[in-house]
Amino acid sequence: MNTFIIWRGGSTADFELKAEFRLTENANSGVQYRSTALTDVGKYVLKGYQADIDGKSNYTGMLYEERGRGFVAPRGQFVRMAEGGVPKLIGSPGESDTLKSLIKIADWNQLHIIARGIVITHVINGRVMSMCIDEDAKGRAMEGLLGLQLHVGPPMKVEFRNILLKKL
Repeated sequence: MNTFIIWRGGSTADFELKAEFRLTENANSGVQYRSTALTDVGKYVLKGYQADIDGKSNYTGMLYEERGRGFVAPRGQFVRMAEGGVPKLIGSPGESDTLKSLIKIADWNQLHIIARGIVITHVINGRVMSMCIDEDAKGRAMEGLLGLQLHVGPPMKVEFRNILLKKL
């Protein structure tokens, strides 16, 4: 199962996180935030929002919810998550393939996550990739743990550096 390197220095509620990441082509990872530890499932297992990243950039930039509502806001979508966990497309920061072309394969990329209230924005290399207004009071999380994903699968290399967290 997927596990996480969990930051235990506090929790994430309203924040900005900036980090650089680099992955091998076969890698799959992400940055988990406003998450809950599932200690009954495993020692380092989280459930919650995730800024998804992968080595082929098929999912990089999207808002995913690990062990929850799944694909919330794919790259290139600005969604409103309605009550009951139903995402509704309300806009677009750009076409998915155009945004994908801005992501460097096997090189350093900058990830910027902004979570303020019910609005979540994922930015990579200075471009908005996905956004969500999460109005699903039962499904959303307003605060929780921060973690770096170690995805299950074949051997892969994922690197993070220059991680900066600012509470808003």
